Amino acid sequence: MTLPLDLIQTLQHAESNEAWAAILDHAWRLCSQPLTDGKEVTEVLARDRALADVDHFLATAGWDLWGDYEATVPLTSQKLSDWWDGHSPGRAVLILDAFSLREAPWILNEAEARGFTVTDARPTGAELPADTTPFAKALGFAQRSSLGNNGAGSGHRLQGARTESADIAWTDCASLVGAEPDWVFWHHWPDHRLHDHDDPGKGLQTLTEEVEAHLTSDAFWSLVERLATGRRLVITADHGYAASGQFTDTNAEQSDYLKKRYKSGRAIPSDEAPGAWVPPIDLAIESARGRYLYVNGRRKWKSHGGYPTLTHGGLSVLEVIVPFIELSRNT
Repeated sequence: MTLPLDLIQTLQHAESNEAWAAILDHAWRLCSQPLTDGKEVTEVLARDRALADVDHFLATAGWDLWGDYEATVPLTSQKLSDWWDGHSPGRAVLILDAFSLREAPWILNEAEARGFTVTDARPTGAELPADTTPFAKALGFAQRSSLGNNGAGSGHRLQGARTESADIAWTDCASLVGAEPDWVFWHHWPDHRLHDHDDPGKGLQTLTEEVEAHLTSDAFWSLVERLATGRRLVITADHGYAASGQFTDTNAEQSDYLKKRYKSGRAIPSDEAPGAWVPPIDLAIESARGRYLYVNGRRKWKSHGGYPTLTHGGLSVLEVIVPFIELSRNT
């Protein structure tokens, strides 16, 4: 699949904010469309492959856009904070760790079928690096685990919320949600399952099968219903993930460099210069979390134990762009 002509023209000539808006719009329109019954896995894989064209542009002709990412892309943390401040008590947030654009269609479809109204649905951006702790800190939490058992304190941006962090069954999560008017529940799925789908060439396929089973289950929606009872509810994520098992291996020289510098990861804190290749295979970006080096685009390399099949932290669209979906329960 090639990029639409209007998107190519925008990316070539627009300012950074317009270019990023066009990328987010394209990714959302591609990934959020309903999935065909019986063809869900095939279509998710096809959408992932289609976005490779955007990643290729960003890694080559448009790599300089990454330097403007944090200043021009609407970040999830800021959108969530603004949403929280803009509504009176009766608010809930469900953060699904590593919930990517690929999974949005199940939420949108099931919500309507189960008696919810989708009042807002859009893409937003993860922090850099696209990992759990940077997002937690952007919201004023020390880390994800600090939300457990209402331990987040009062110094965060979602004031008044009862907080929880867990990776237990959905129905058990639902039983933890009390009558408090404001809730933030951070669940570790699907992030804590990414490394359980490490079969070469099958990681995204088997994870998608698991995602469908979870997001269409009565158990998952029991948690959604509990959080949405008497509350507005936002479902979002700290970051997405890359189906890196499907990436192309870099050439030997670049592979040696990436392996030495990044091991099996995709970002590292560093004051050193990135590699000397043009177009660059990695980038140095100074963000709110400090200066990091990032792997640029869909690259993988041979590493000890094998490069992860599903991972995050680097610079590709599905690692950094996530869904932001607001639901209300129909009365």
